[in-house]
Amino acid sequence: MPVREESFGEIDISKAAVATIANRAVNQCYGVVGMANKSLVTGISSLLSRDSRRGIDVMIEDEEIVIDVYVIVEYGTRIRVVAESIQNTVKFHVEKAIGIPVRAVNVYVHGLRLSDSQA
Repeated sequence: MPVREESFGEIDISKAAVATIANRAVNQCYGVVGMANKSLVTGISSLLSRDSRRGIDVMIEDEEIVIDVYVIVEYGTRIRVVAESIQNTVKFHVEKAIGIPVRAVNVYVHGLRLSDSQA
């Protein structure tokens, strides 16, 4: 967890806080219709807990943040363009909110789905 020593004390930012910021950023991206789970076990646990950070994994390595994002993309969109948009948007929002560099945003597209307007 990122910890900063300041003149007034310690600042500790949890991985859950970073994941929440990343989740909100992903949901702003064009072409994303939903979040996916890394595995069946995490999918079941997130359904039971109603976790708003579903589909986001955060790792802190050497004072830098690495974020894994698992998404479902709208059918008919350019997957690469959507993934690059997610990378740029998440990196920007997390660095802006926290002030710690994001080394990587890894995007894993777990599926394609028609958006609600096309169904």
